[in-house]
Amino acid sequence: MKVAKFGGSSLASSEQLKKVINIIKADSGRRFIVVSAPGKRYSEDIKVTDLLVELYQKRLADENTDAVIQAIFERYQEIGTAFDINEETLKQIRKDLESLVDMPVENNPHFYDTVLASGEDNNAKLIAGILRAEGLAARYVNPKELGMIVSDEPQNARILTKSYTAIYQWRNSEEILVIPGFFGYTEHGDVCTFSRGGSDVSGAIVAAGLKVDLYENFTDVDGIFAAHPGYIHQPESITQLTYREMRELAYAGFSVFHEEALMPSYRAKIPVVIKNTNNPAHPGTLITNERSDLDNPVVGIASDEGFSMIYISKYLMNREVGFTLRVLQIFKEFGLNYEHMPSGIDDISIILRANQLNSQLEEELLRKIAYEIDPDELRITHDLSMVVVVGEGMKHRVGTMAESAAALARKKISIDMINQGSSEVSIMFGIHKDREQDAIRTLYYTFFE
Repeated sequence: MKVAKFGGSSLASSEQLKKVINIIKADSGRRFIVVSAPGKRYSEDIKVTDLLVELYQKRLADENTDAVIQAIFERYQEIGTAFDINEETLKQIRKDLESLVDMPVENNPHFYDTVLASGEDNNAKLIAGILRAEGLAARYVNPKELGMIVSDEPQNARILTKSYTAIYQWRNSEEILVIPGFFGYTEHGDVCTFSRGGSDVSGAIVAAGLKVDLYENFTDVDGIFAAHPGYIHQPESITQLTYREMRELAYAGFSVFHEEALMPSYRAKIPVVIKNTNNPAHPGTLITNERSDLDNPVVGIASDEGFSMIYISKYLMNREVGFTLRVLQIFKEFGLNYEHMPSGIDDISIILRANQLNSQLEEELLRKIAYEIDPDELRITHDLSMVVVVGEGMKHRVGTMAESAAALARKKISIDMINQGSSEVSIMFGIHKDREQDAIRTLYYTFFE
């Protein structure tokens, strides 16, 4: 029994949808289908979600929305008319789009979520209709009907635990269920969307709720690569990795999954496979709780830019009880999250996302630290990138840190920060962003060539 989630690129056109139908027909275990809104058909195209954002902006500005509604409808119409779909389905989609114009905008915190969620919702209705036209017993199921109840946090919803029991009731459905991704309903019946990677989150929730054997995530790549294809020519494909490894890689910039999207599947111990809609015969990348093949210490190299580092040094810092707590309390007062905090006996470095700062906030933060902590040295470094070497096998092999540092030294890449957790799943290097690609290349060829 499988949940199959299809991304926007897989559902962008009638040609792509023909591939999806063949994939569904090829395996009777694919009984639960989670869908995104139609994506780009070509590089200059506009995603349906982006058109819905435009619709939302026009409503806020009280401008005419007829043209953008027509553009959105035509995307569904192009796909639907390529199949022998019931005309009533397209009429219902048109009616739903027009109803967005009649919704109140003022004092409606769920308006934006409702507009954006319509992209997935209408696509699920369309695809269920197409599957029926193709001779399959299929039905559209709204997330409210499914039992997907979420917290009342617009654009950042979290699934409520009781939802899993409700979703499980659909496990023995004899029909193929087509479920829109990206959103759920609050206990008061309002639409709330998940954060980034929302449809992936929906797929993981459905998989966990139904307790299926496998969660298939279909996208437009043959799986996950060991490094960014833009930095490395034809990098190796990862056959299998653990949830912890995927979490580390996603955090550090791998865009296949948002790092929070797999949490429901991880907790339910359901394996996930990343597959290519355009090449379904490829085995893809399997993500599991554990893996037995740990011969290669490293599974992937990832990086992300946009970090700043605050360095605090004070003699006999380790003798001051509550020193770190006092520093972090200042960060809390300023509403700042930190990402990493490597330390020594007399110094501490706090890494944070630079987009949280502006020049005024930075000046006030440093002044507050200087006043409260009275450090011997205080400085801030900008334009840092975090380069991460990831692999469960590192804990079973001596020398991975030495090989990594030596590889960076050979390219004369200065290291501003090193951080390795006690789990030994990853090693993180903070370097200047200008050397990020050089670092990725030298580390990749050290461990994979």
